[in-house]
Amino acid sequence: MERPAWAPQGIDISMPSVSRMYDFYLGGSHNFEVDREAARKAMEFMPGLPKIMQANRAFMRRAVRYALGEGITQFLDIGSGIPTFGNVHEVAQGIDPQARVAYVDHDPVAVAHSQAVLEGNSGAVIATADLRRPKEIRDNAEISELLDFDRPVALLLVAVLHFIEDSDDPQTAVAELRDLLAPGSLLVITHASYEGVPLTQEEAGGAVGVYKNIRNPLIMRSRDEVGRFFEGYEMIDPGLVPMPNWRPDTPAGQENEDPYAFSGFAGVGRKA
Repeated sequence: MERPAWAPQGIDISMPSVSRMYDFYLGGSHNFEVDREAARKAMEFMPGLPKIMQANRAFMRRAVRYALGEGITQFLDIGSGIPTFGNVHEVAQGIDPQARVAYVDHDPVAVAHSQAVLEGNSGAVIATADLRRPKEIRDNAEISELLDFDRPVALLLVAVLHFIEDSDDPQTAVAELRDLLAPGSLLVITHASYEGVPLTQEEAGGAVGVYKNIRNPLIMRSRDEVGRFFEGYEMIDPGLVPMPNWRPDTPAGQENEDPYAFSGFAGVGRKA
């Protein structure tokens, strides 16, 4: 397999990557055939996966606009993936050019491509670190130079916690990140769940099995389990809800939304 110029040396391009599969679902071009094959296999079981990803991104953009409306101009996006059109820095800096965005990912392709996209942007950085090790994030020089943790920050954990197994204790990781943030900070989460998926659990389980087979298990958590990540935060109205139901731009249009868009949950909490 020929290695494209944007793919960093040292990565295994014969193994599917969840960030490149996500890029494929969103219509991006930074993915390999192995990623497309895995994504198409998952879509055989759950054909609405691209719609779920689109709803996820649409929620993320609304949450960023909400944060800016609350006076928060600093963003920490962990598990940011490969930047596609309408990413956090584009939304935030399009509204406030002084907004600062720190991206974090452990996928070398995501980091390399982000570096290229952010070149020349003094208000945004990409750092290599892992959500499972919050100390890496807290101690990263690029992040600490860009963001002032004595002021409120919007922490985005969008479509990432469902790739952290319970054995890696994501609850503690999120709590440690919460303790890093100043009062008034926001926590923004989306999470996959069997709840809301317009399929039986057995049918949806086929797509989950594809992720397990590529050694990136997709952990489907209940609404109550997702809600526990917000301990220490005051939930912003309307609470933890399906993605299209969180402060939609056009409430009357929800009835025309694809049923798959209501899969999983989204929410925003404020640290007291």
